[in-house]
Amino acid sequence: MYPEHARHAPAAPAVEVHHPTPLQPVAAPLVPVQPGTVPAVASIALPDGRVVTGYAIEPAKPAPVAARPAVSRTAVNVALGGIGFGAVCGGLLLLTSFLAALAAFVHQLIILAAVIFGGWLAVQVFGPRHGDGTTVNIRKAIFKRNHFHG
Repeated sequence: MYPEHARHAPAAPAVEVHHPTPLQPVAAPLVPVQPGTVPAVASIALPDGRVVTGYAIEPAKPAPVAARPAVSRTAVNVALGGIGFGAVCGGLLLLTSFLAALAAFVHQLIILAAVIFGGWLAVQVFGPRHGDGTTVNIRKAIFKRNHFHG
């Protein structure tokens, strides 16, 4: 503050300092209780004569921790996948064998059809003719002006 304001300033109040007094631990009187029951209200007498009354509260119990499996789920899934893949491989081998046998069977059917159809076609082309056609001996025939005289 400036000196001219010093005469108008009020005097500072005296500062009171309070020091806390430590409390001595007090053994609370134990009330015999039947197992499994909790008294509704508990009272404790302090050394200075005061009595504190309150409800008895059990300490909170932590939630039980879920037991972790000895083997992780990922490892189990990978192992089961490997077993499944191994089981499928045998089936895939049988499937490829089946497809190869099926392809060979179809190939044999195609060859059989070609042989049968080829034989039928050969008989039709080179076999004897049946029908109403006229048989002509060409060596004795005479051709004049593109007309046949037999």
